[in-house]
Amino acid sequence: MDAYGPGHQHTAEREASAPSRWGPASGQLPSSLVELAGPTCGLVDLPLHLAWSGLRTFDLGDDKLLLGMYRIVLSTGLRDDYLQFLDGDLLASHWPRLRKMVGRGVRTAWEDAFPPLRPRAGQAAA
Repeated sequence: MDAYGPGHQHTAEREASAPSRWGPASGQLPSSLVELAGPTCGLVDLPLHLAWSGLRTFDLGDDKLLLGMYRIVLSTGLRDDYLQFLDGDLLASHWPRLRKMVGRGVRTAWEDAFPPLRPRAGQAAA
């Protein structure tokens, strides 16, 4: 028995079993990447609740701007924002770079929910 009594969890066990406060709750994520049917080209204006400081209009034809918009939506958005602004195919194709741009909580939540996003053996894990 643990010196702290029955039912006590060590910090590492607690952290491994609890969702990150820095990532989305599992109920906020879509059930599949196919649900993400956001724009794939053109200009996108993010609402103030997502892009409250700085750039709000993103040209999806510019990879740097697309990645910036996806980072904002992934980091600060909720389910409706994911569905409205993210595209599943674009997310998957840009994920190797995006995963390095978002926090660990966001990265872990999305990769746990969608195994195809996880890095393959031989890819550098950030």
